[in-house]
Amino acid sequence: MPEFTYTAKQRDGQVARGVIMADDRRQALANLVKQSLVPLQVQVKSGWNLNALKLPIGKRVRGEIMASTLAQMSELLENGVSLLESLDILAKQSTSPVMREVLLQIRGDVAQGVNIDQAMAKHSVFDELTLSMVRAGAEGAFLEDALKRISIFLERREELKGKVTGALAYPAFLLVGGLIVTVVLIVVFVPRFEALFSRLEKSGVGLPGPTVVLLGASDFLRSYGVLVCAAVLGLLVGFNRWAQTTQGRWILDGVRLKLPIFGQILHHSAVARFCRVLGTLLTNGVPIVKALQISSSSTGNKRLEQAILRSCENIKSGETLSAPLTASGLVPPAVMAMIHVAERSNTLDSVLIRIAERTELKIEQQLGTMVRMIEPLTLVLIGGLVTFVLAGLLLPIFDMSAAI
Repeated sequence: MPEFTYTAKQRDGQVARGVIMADDRRQALANLVKQSLVPLQVQVKSGWNLNALKLPIGKRVRGEIMASTLAQMSELLENGVSLLESLDILAKQSTSPVMREVLLQIRGDVAQGVNIDQAMAKHSVFDELTLSMVRAGAEGAFLEDALKRISIFLERREELKGKVTGALAYPAFLLVGGLIVTVVLIVVFVPRFEALFSRLEKSGVGLPGPTVVLLGASDFLRSYGVLVCAAVLGLLVGFNRWAQTTQGRWILDGVRLKLPIFGQILHHSAVARFCRVLGTLLTNGVPIVKALQISSSSTGNKRLEQAILRSCENIKSGETLSAPLTASGLVPPAVMAMIHVAERSNTLDSVLIRIAERTELKIEQQLGTMVRMIEPLTLVLIGGLVTFVLAGLLLPIFDMSAAI
């Protein structure tokens, strides 16, 4: 969808400038009028349009900005400010151009009678968990609480992401630096030894196996390096598009759950999301069938989502929640045991939230373990690559010295 830069006059007479997305100029003008703006100038934004190129790059809003926006919206609504006015206030004070445009478009949709969750669902900046919580809050008349809870969750997630990023910075630097050094050695320095290696082969001394592999890798990278990079980029783009399909997500979600260490983290994260959303909905009086339907989409895993929806159908038949989830095998046995006991004692809502908190704590511990393992593994990998290159270069020289 193309972008249009506009200059418009607000109700108070001030001039506003910004960027708006629309199918054409006429729709851009109509969207500005819906936002109570008087268009003065609207023209297509110059420059490259990544969306038109359909590259796997989209507009994003930083997690801390999203959490702050949702928290402020909750506070405004709690203090009696109307939803439309809250969206106006947040759009004017937002420091993110993308967030400002999203809020203005949501405000326009809500003004036309669209539900807040449906208006937010039109924008990819909101994840499934946020949309599920907002949908539940709007339907259950606890939108302020839902916004506050999701903002807290996003803040915790960003804090955890910051810790992981900081811990992975050094291993990532080592990996990138080591790979660059290895490629430079293979492409630049190995060819300088080809004349010497050729004389050794003609003299009958022969070349060690590592040297033969090294020469082959050097010839291949110099001849087809650009093609390899283009092929890798094409594969990444194609894989990204396939991963967004229903079949691709189903297969990838199954593979992710079976990955060592990282798969457990993703599995526990999906379960924690489900428990937190379901517990919050039940606490606010949402019927369990409706709560299950809403919370199923918050897991981020299609296989677990389908298992929850199947359990929802079984509950309609009079069965308990724990029975169908246990049969799916996608929820850890310890979690299922707590859910089973909570159903009997009628404390499912509070128990689910405690399960989510304990699972999130376990996820932090698992992430810490994974990060501690990555650093030595990176050192071993880079050391092995550099050692292999040096061995391939030096072994023929040692053999020649021994022959002399």
